[in-house]
Formats: sequence, C-alpha cells, structure tokens
Amino acid sequence: MRAVIQRVTSASVTIEGKVHASIEDGLLVLLGIEDADTDEDIEWLSGKIVNLRIFNDNNGVMNISIREADGNILLISQFTLHASTKKGNRPSYIKASKPEIAVPLYEKMIQQLSKDMGKIIKTGIFGADMKVELLNDGPVTIVIDSKNKE
Repeated sequence: MRAVIQRVTSASVTIEGKVHASIEDGLLVLLGIEDADTDEDIEWLSGKIVNLRIFNDNNGVMNISIREADGNILLISQFTLHASTKKGNRPSYIKASKPEIAVPLYEKMIQQLSKDMGKIIKTGIFGADMKVELLNDGPVTIVIDSKNKE
C-alpha cells in the first residue's frame, strides 16, 4: 500500500462537475493499493498517517499529529501510485490491484482511518474520474509505502 500524504489548509474532490467532498485543515491522502496488501498493511499505514507529527505546535515546530490537531482527512484512491516507469515512457500499472481486490481494501482503509481518528473521514469514489484540488500547507508532502517501511 502506497500513500502520498499532503498537509493542506483545504482540499476537495469534484466528480461529474459537483464537489463530492471537501476538508479544511488536515491531510489529503492519495492511496495506491496492490495485490500483496493485507489487513496488516491497512492497520500499519493508518496508524502512521494519524500519528505522523507534521502539524505545528505553539512554537512552530512540526510536533503534533492530525489526531491531536483535530484535523480532517480526505482519502482518494489512486492506482497510478503503483506506476512502473522502468521500461519505456508509457507507465505500466501491472502492480495496481484490480477493483475486485482494491475496493474491499480501500473500504477497510476508510473504516480503519475513521476508527483511528475517532471520526468520519471524507473520501472520493473508487474508480471515478475525479478532480482533486488542494492548498498544500508548508508545503508538507510525505510518501509512505507499507512494503518499504523506512
């Protein structure tokens, strides 16, 4: 499971010309799912996301988590995070899970993040043509891969 986590002052996702979900002050999380992902990956990654100390404390130091900041999360599925550019110029998405595998894992991630945050998180719609807007705060952008726990 691969995530691009962006600290935002605002973010929204528009589907078919209508704003589907939006947040203020929180995290926009783009999530890529592969066949090898498990419930363990979901629990580990969700724990990382909600506990990352990337919000400023009273001294302006990144020392507070999204949970402590009482921020919001907008979660967007994005199969292109598993693009392979090793060969040629056209990315291969062979590692990205097909919907029959990815949808249940995406739904479990939504539930896990909501549980870990103690509130409902906002989402896009899996497989939809989405337009995502954000105002990156900082900018702060972090990439986490559950298969490469650095």
